[in-house]
Amino acid sequence: MEFFTPFDQESSNSLGMALVLSSAMPLLLLNEQLIVKAASESFCRAFDLPIDSVVGTSLLDLGNGEWNKPQLRTLLEATANGRVAIDAYELVLKRAGKEDRILIINAHALDQAEHDSLRLVVAVTDISVSREAENAARAQIEKIDSLMREKQVLMQELNHRVANSLQIIASILMQRVKRVQSEEARAHLRDAHHRVMSIATLQRLLASSATSDVALRPYLTDLCASIGASMIADPNRMTINVSADDSVMRPDRSVSLGLIVTELAINSLKHAFQDLAQQDCHIDVDFSAGPSGWALTVSDNGCGMSNHDAEAKSGLGTGIVSALASQLAAKVEVTDNAPGTKTIILSPSPIATLASAAN
Repeated sequence: MEFFTPFDQESSNSLGMALVLSSAMPLLLLNEQLIVKAASESFCRAFDLPIDSVVGTSLLDLGNGEWNKPQLRTLLEATANGRVAIDAYELVLKRAGKEDRILIINAHALDQAEHDSLRLVVAVTDISVSREAENAARAQIEKIDSLMREKQVLMQELNHRVANSLQIIASILMQRVKRVQSEEARAHLRDAHHRVMSIATLQRLLASSATSDVALRPYLTDLCASIGASMIADPNRMTINVSADDSVMRPDRSVSLGLIVTELAINSLKHAFQDLAQQDCHIDVDFSAGPSGWALTVSDNGCGMSNHDAEAKSGLGTGIVSALASQLAAKVEVTDNAPGTKTIILSPSPIATLASAAN
């Protein structure tokens, strides 16, 4: 269908008329009574309106009256009176038998000479498709958020079940310690009990941050406090001290780090302080990270390597530490602390690399 715009001689040379006629977007030129003086082809095409039914008709009477919105009328009249300009007014255009259209209306009055009639330029932008995509994206985000909340609830339930199971296992082990006659069997059961309790502590500490990175300073501090509470009979003679920077680590990596600290602390408590007369016994845990990697150090001021290192090297704990260090792409160094023993876990990977390795 060929579109044309009839216009009177008075307005034939007006800038507003030329603007509307040459526009590729839906535009209308209205007078102060809101009568359409010109319409772009794109407007008529977009809303399936014959050009001869648009020009000379009030905007509010176009089609079947679907443009007759009281708020739109008020805004256009105020614009014609020079009080306002319409900036991004949203209109839902409802037409019988057709899908609703979401429109953005902008309008302003053209500058006029003293004897010229007032003209309003009205621009119409259809955002139906983009709004539909926006709503679909929002619905998808809400769905993902809902799934994440459901996952968190399930994780909390799982954490409660794991905690209960670990407590039951620890209780059974302590009952066995009281019943067995062999001192060697008691020692093995106590070791198993300590390891179960350490895992229970790790699980409790990590439960609240299962989906986010773990701040290592409070994490290691709480872990060592728990180890001390369960294994140190006299806190006035024996302490576990923690020093750590502000590093964070992914939850699964922090579990391995926590287990290493637990094994080394238990090893020191079992072997380094066999001289009960020693005063001011302490185990020091230090963690620091930088661009060139990170280091975990666990040291004590106990009897030193010569007395217990051979036994420690052959134990289960040493094997666990080596395996966990390998998971963290780190190496283990054991040196004399003079007095005592120092174990250093060194990794050349920056902490940020560890935190994003699985992404």
